[in-house]
Amino acid sequence: VGKTEVALRAAFKCVMGGKQCAILAPTTILAWQHYSNMLARMEAFPIKLGLLSRFRTKKQQEETIKGLRSGTVDIVVGTHRLLSDDIKFHDLGLVIIDEEQRFGVKHKEKLKEAFIGVDMLTLSATPIPRTLNMAMSGIRDMSTIEEPPVERQPIETYVMEYDPVILAEAIKKELARGGQVYYLHNRVDSIEATAGMVGRMVPGARVGVAHGKMTEEQLGKVWQQLLDGDIDVLVCTTLIETGVDVRNCNTLIIEDADRMGLAQLYQIRGRVGRSGRKAYAYFTFRRDKVLTDVAAKRLSAIREFTSFGSGFRIAMRDLQIRGAGSLLGQSQHGHMQAVGYDLYMKILAGAVALAKGEAPPPDKADCLIDITVDAYIPDSYIPEAAGRIEAYKRIAAIETAEDASDVLDELIDRYGDVPKSVSGLVDISLIRVTAAKAGVYEIGQKRDTLLLYSDKLTPAAIKAATAALPGRVMVNAGSKPYLAVRVDRGEAPLTALRAVLEALVND
Repeated sequence: VGKTEVALRAAFKCVMGGKQCAILAPTTILAWQHYSNMLARMEAFPIKLGLLSRFRTKKQQEETIKGLRSGTVDIVVGTHRLLSDDIKFHDLGLVIIDEEQRFGVKHKEKLKEAFIGVDMLTLSATPIPRTLNMAMSGIRDMSTIEEPPVERQPIETYVMEYDPVILAEAIKKELARGGQVYYLHNRVDSIEATAGMVGRMVPGARVGVAHGKMTEEQLGKVWQQLLDGDIDVLVCTTLIETGVDVRNCNTLIIEDADRMGLAQLYQIRGRVGRSGRKAYAYFTFRRDKVLTDVAAKRLSAIREFTSFGSGFRIAMRDLQIRGAGSLLGQSQHGHMQAVGYDLYMKILAGAVALAKGEAPPPDKADCLIDITVDAYIPDSYIPEAAGRIEAYKRIAAIETAEDASDVLDELIDRYGDVPKSVSGLVDISLIRVTAAKAGVYEIGQKRDTLLLYSDKLTPAAIKAATAALPGRVMVNAGSKPYLAVRVDRGEAPLTALRAVLEALVND
């Protein structure tokens, strides 16, 4: 079951409960497709559907708007036209936003204001960072569909310089097995010339053209020809990106793929491979063109992300790169850098819990450590930045000695023997946790003396520390109490630190 099927069933349940449902789609073609699917699926039920897009005459639109106000129209499918001020509902129960990443923050803010108290379902293969962050921080609920539809296969993806010979062979191969081809050329002014070139590349192929400047009548006709199998190759713009479903189209060729975004490439590739047949996607760039570093990474990622559910991973990478944005209002960049990610998430978790009427999560004790120990991951050990960041995150999450052992085992398995600086980093992470448990909030070093600052220096704790390291521990009970621990010559500071902290924890 795909996300469109989930939306369809949600809309049906909403109407059966006596409420109206609005389905918002970013393009006229996708809106028309949803409308056609719903008409076919719900014809046996007493449900009235309406469509609001430029594919409808003014008279038809007025009838639908009137029906929404009076309650005679149960489900309306529409483009941005649904956001107009003249649209009023009799009793709206559910709003479904398909391909949510294609709507701007302004539109979503307007939706929020227009439909207060109405359930909202957003669908996307690649959610924008702001929405994904809302879901992950508990402001919204999130469901992911991991299982592909039955018989669907991963898409064979090629990234290459534009080569008419190879592409002509790819088209011929698809036509030979009775399939159809999308050829994406994203410039309207030269699309007709490109269609002529494709016709010469594959003599005898029936070539059609589709782009956003065509009228409703022209587009509808081309689309019907494609569905009926009267077109072999459709030369089109990114018009096909959002949700178009032609199961017999299983080869995709994209010109100038380096000019497109990662999520956009992923979405367009999803237009093929929608049946049990093996599908092929060719992402091409101009001959002898030197790709920018960002474009090369993008094309490398699209080649890497071929398994099902990759859209979620692409969105997660986008969230890491771009940040989450402001959760309230229209700003797509927040002030998170002013407080840092950890504190931001802590404040956010508290606010979400408060809004839900729950107790805020307890503050996690922490300890600041500043001592002379090598504690970092060298570039020579983990060359890729992403791998180093992941390792730092795993080390920072250490809570127990078992966690530390697991992290070290994983690093040895993946990158080989651990350098001294990395094992020092793991030790420091574990010591931070132990120190916080012992009530120590800061550890510093002055030459050969370690200073452990704590507000919880009880007589029992002091006795345990002096017993662990006889003659080496002194207490300062001033305005900022601390234990001073002498490090012997040749002794590692971490060894002395571990001994005194274990004594404080077990006192």
